[in-house]
Amino acid sequence: MSYHYRLDGGSLAISSPRTDQDTGTYQCLATNPLGTILSQKAKLQFAYIEDFETKTRSTVSVREGQGVVLLCGPPPHFGVPDISWRRLDGSPLPGKVKYSKSQAILEIPNFQQEDEGVYECIASNLRGRNLAKGQLIFYAPPEWEQKIQNTYLSIYDSLFWECKASGKPNPWYTWLKNGERLNPEERIQIENGTLIITMLNVSDSGIYQCAAENKYQIIYANAELRVLASAPDFSKNPIKKNSVVQVGGNIVIECKPNAFPRAAISWKRGMEILRQSKRVFILKDGSLKIHNVTRLDAGSYTCIATNQFGVAKNTGSLVVKERTVITVPPSKMDVTVGESIVLPCQVSHDPSIEVVFLWSFNGDVIDLKKGVAHFERIGGESVGDLMIRNIQLNHSGKYLCTVKTTLESLSAEADIIVRGPPGPPEDVRVEHISSTTSQLSWRPGSDNNSPIQIFSIQARTPFSVGWQAVSTVPEILNGKTYNATVVGLSPWVEYEFRVVAGNSIGIGEPSKPSEVLRTKASVPVMAPTNINGGGGSRSELVITWESIPEELQNGEEFGYIIMLRPVGSTTWTKERVPFVESSRFVYRNESITPLSPFEVKVGVYNKKGEGALSTTSIVYSGEDEPQLAPRGTSVQSFSASEMEVSWNAIAWNRNTGRVLGYEVLYWTDDSKESVIGKIRVSGNVTTKNITGLKANTVYFASVRAYNTAGTGPSSPPANGTTKKSPPSQPPANIAWKLTNSKLCLNWEHVKTMENESEVLGYKILYRQNRQSKTHILETNNTSAELLVPFEEDYLIEIRTVSDGGDGSSSEEIRIPKMSSLSSRGVSVIELSIHFLSIVIMIFYCFAIQPLI
Repeated sequence: MSYHYRLDGGSLAISSPRTDQDTGTYQCLATNPLGTILSQKAKLQFAYIEDFETKTRSTVSVREGQGVVLLCGPPPHFGVPDISWRRLDGSPLPGKVKYSKSQAILEIPNFQQEDEGVYECIASNLRGRNLAKGQLIFYAPPEWEQKIQNTYLSIYDSLFWECKASGKPNPWYTWLKNGERLNPEERIQIENGTLIITMLNVSDSGIYQCAAENKYQIIYANAELRVLASAPDFSKNPIKKNSVVQVGGNIVIECKPNAFPRAAISWKRGMEILRQSKRVFILKDGSLKIHNVTRLDAGSYTCIATNQFGVAKNTGSLVVKERTVITVPPSKMDVTVGESIVLPCQVSHDPSIEVVFLWSFNGDVIDLKKGVAHFERIGGESVGDLMIRNIQLNHSGKYLCTVKTTLESLSAEADIIVRGPPGPPEDVRVEHISSTTSQLSWRPGSDNNSPIQIFSIQARTPFSVGWQAVSTVPEILNGKTYNATVVGLSPWVEYEFRVVAGNSIGIGEPSKPSEVLRTKASVPVMAPTNINGGGGSRSELVITWESIPEELQNGEEFGYIIMLRPVGSTTWTKERVPFVESSRFVYRNESITPLSPFEVKVGVYNKKGEGALSTTSIVYSGEDEPQLAPRGTSVQSFSASEMEVSWNAIAWNRNTGRVLGYEVLYWTDDSKESVIGKIRVSGNVTTKNITGLKANTVYFASVRAYNTAGTGPSSPPANGTTKKSPPSQPPANIAWKLTNSKLCLNWEHVKTMENESEVLGYKILYRQNRQSKTHILETNNTSAELLVPFEEDYLIEIRTVSDGGDGSSSEEIRIPKMSSLSSRGVSVIELSIHFLSIVIMIFYCFAIQPLI
């Protein structure tokens, strides 16, 4: 190698290259113990540029600040020609061609093989034309379509390699081994890009190259051939330690040792050579296949691999387990919405195998771990039952129970039909409406798996309480009826209609309401009721009735017609009351005498005309107030807070005014108002008790009669004084003695204050408990004796009696029942503030005169 060539790793460095010495083609050879390989060819060329031709130009002078143009144009010429292009084979120019402004340059972008050919340029002017031709040739260097790949083969095997390349012109192929050209011989066949070597031996190993070359380029595809020779070896691919299969199943135990050449395979079961049978097969790849496995097939199996370089053995076990069987599969069910059901899925399986249950609904897995609504897994390890609580219509469909183990997957399917009340009918329309009828049509909704048997129509108005069933023609609407006439409607009322459907399960949800429509108007037919009246002033006849509700007025401009005449007269007086809300009318006439009877009827009318009249009622005209004052008014005091007012009844007639009752007025001298109380009594009552009064106070009272016209004159006032207040102090120092069923009581006499009523006596109140009846015993003394069966505890209190009423009560005393006293050995017990009084009184039980 010349001094100016130097290898730097795999690179070639050339110092001071020269055109005459170094121009040319270079190629690299790479070698290692496995072989040699050639690189692609590389061409080295030198670029150059020469001087311009010498040509003098005259000097150009210019003033400062002025512009200048230095021409470097074409040589002088005469006539600018027209230029056109064509292809000599007559085919059109490619549509993608581009021209320069003068069309002197033709550009063909993205040149392809179909663009090659002879192109002609035609230049012409007035003096003539000239032609120029040029040929475009398409070529392509080789490109790989198929390369060779690294290959590892056993000794005595055959090698087949093929490489393919495209290019123009078509490339030719050369094969190299370790950088040296490979020629055909007895075992080696070469044809174009195909290489075949038969009966491989270890010396055939190496690096091979397929070279594809045309006149423009050469390309290489590289691959390694490794020829292997070794004894069988299980280290990289041992037999599976445990192969598991179920009874009745099929099993394949693979035996794939590394061996070159390929090993011959035989099998042992335990120590016995395994021979092929109807159930036992040794496959071509050496694997052992057993059909219809039984429990007796369990045990150890040994694969024996042999070639000319040696023998290898490897052992694995076959484990046979019982099959998994779905013993209780889910079954088809027909249920009603809202029920809860259980879909069974129970299995028998080998105890050593874990089973997993999966449920799917209409193809989608139910994720029970997320607590899906309505669904719940129940049962133990071998039970995968699915409970569906409160089942709904959308739960109809296919349910699949899948049982999975490490060895197999089983499934069982069942259809569930959920039946429910029908869905809401649809598209409810009002086809026609009159004053009392409406024609309806609708479409049925979903029958929810149970045929619709009946329809029902409901209506709602602004006056109804919710939706109410209505009468129809036909009366019974079966499941095939989709229109009907609603009858019995009220005229001039806004109605909405809806339809409900029913089946054997029940009544479904109602449809959406129809549009709101008003029935047509008609003459009112409902007459007012409860015709009454009376009262009012002199010369007035007051008439009352119950007004007609809006839903029965049947049209606009509704009002009432009043018909009246004196009893015995033949002529009716007619009045109109044009107010919808009216329920009272006052007829005035100076000729009406008080309390005169009239026959009265009340009718109705609206814009359509007059309607029905009520039945005749007798109503009396107004009256005068009573003209007489009661006589004999007197006042009597009963206690500190109560007095009685009495008077004589008035003998009245039509001239003196009717008396319906009396009104009692009462007051005191120091009242800020003239009257502090007013009480009415009806009928012929001539006395009235007045309560809630002040003690020791003078009260005045007056009485007057009243009727519907008002009150009459008052009687002269009478007066009376209420009693002093009852004693404020309760009886004290109460002592008691109980012997058998006799209870003796003693207490101190109560002294009163100056403004209190004197003590007239005492009341003893006793009862068994606070809820039982209270008994009262009155006495003028300060002692008392009670005969009571003391089977229970008794509660006793004592209060004073006076003109002013009952005074304050003593504290409540509890007397224990007899058995309680006996058990404690006590015969006399009492409560007292003063202990000394108890000691003195405990031995005595007799009547003591009050201390006054």
